[in-house]
Amino acid sequence: MSAAVLEAVLQSPDLPEIIQHALGVLAAERKLREKFYADITPEHKWEFIQGEIIMHSPALNQHLQATKAIFKLMESHVSNHKLGDVQIEKAMTSFPRNDYEPDLMFFGVGKTGLISPDTLRFPIPDLIVEVLSPSTEHRDRGIKFEDYALHGVGEYWIVDTVAETVELYRLEGSSYPPVEAQKDGLLSSTVIPGFEMPVRAVFDSAVNAEAMRHIWNPK
Repeated sequence: MSAAVLEAVLQSPDLPEIIQHALGVLAAERKLREKFYADITPEHKWEFIQGEIIMHSPALNQHLQATKAIFKLMESHVSNHKLGDVQIEKAMTSFPRNDYEPDLMFFGVGKTGLISPDTLRFPIPDLIVEVLSPSTEHRDRGIKFEDYALHGVGEYWIVDTVAETVELYRLEGSSYPPVEAQKDGLLSSTVIPGFEMPVRAVFDSAVNAEAMRHIWNPK
């Protein structure tokens, strides 16, 4: 919550009613979230967002290919340098109010100790990648953008497979300053030490293969 919004709420004569209403909403959400945890299955991609249970439909091939292209390079670099763990698609990450299944996420060594073979609900990642689709873009640019920043996700990458661009947001305080969408050049991570990849490697298999060779055989 921004300082201005918080101050307005605190100064409102309806403060007691606002608090009671908020507590009632959160209590109802907690009950629904408990049922959500009891009902989820590994076969589907589920998210719990602001009291709503969302089951995602299958993704387009261009969505899957972009996710896989980034995962191959990021996982290879992280594995090669023992920097942590990279997960793809169906790893559920639990935030204070919501549960998300990002397209791709990185956990540094400080968080890998919280992850075991039986982990179903993962800690908040250090880096998240979301590949846009028509049904999810409003959440990727809305509640997720805000929630990821408020809870310390150091980098947030938004991939647009139609425009063939990537937006790389870096956390400053508790927000992501605006950035320009990149169609070319390098994506250089400050969260994953030493990791960089060409933007075109997300969308061009030949560029991806060359970037992979560079990871395993740096000059």
